[in-house]
Amino acid sequence: MGARNAEALEALFNEKSVFVHMGGAWGNEREMEIIKSGGIHYKHADIHEVSVNIMDHTAVLLSRITLLALVGGSEVTNPFLVTEVYVQQAGSWKLASLSFTKLLTP
Repeated sequence: MGARNAEALEALFNEKSVFVHMGGAWGNEREMEIIKSGGIHYKHADIHEVSVNIMDHTAVLLSRITLLALVGGSEVTNPFLVTEVYVQQAGSWKLASLSFTKLLTP
């Protein structure tokens, strides 16, 4: 996402993926528009903790990060717990859900 490589991301996203950010929730089409336009540009993420739990054909990845991003032309830094849900389809993993939860403590 930081490289804004929409083609690679579209291959990773399930066609029914959902995305939850501080500004709302939407599907693939809107997420691609935002990435391509630079509406949200992830500049750098400090990754503090990562865990993964695989249940049959579903993987849940939790990451505690500090994200530096450009949002609407302004640079912002926020601590997040990022939840990624992947489903295995035809031998590959596809992103089903990506959620950013802002943490109250850094």
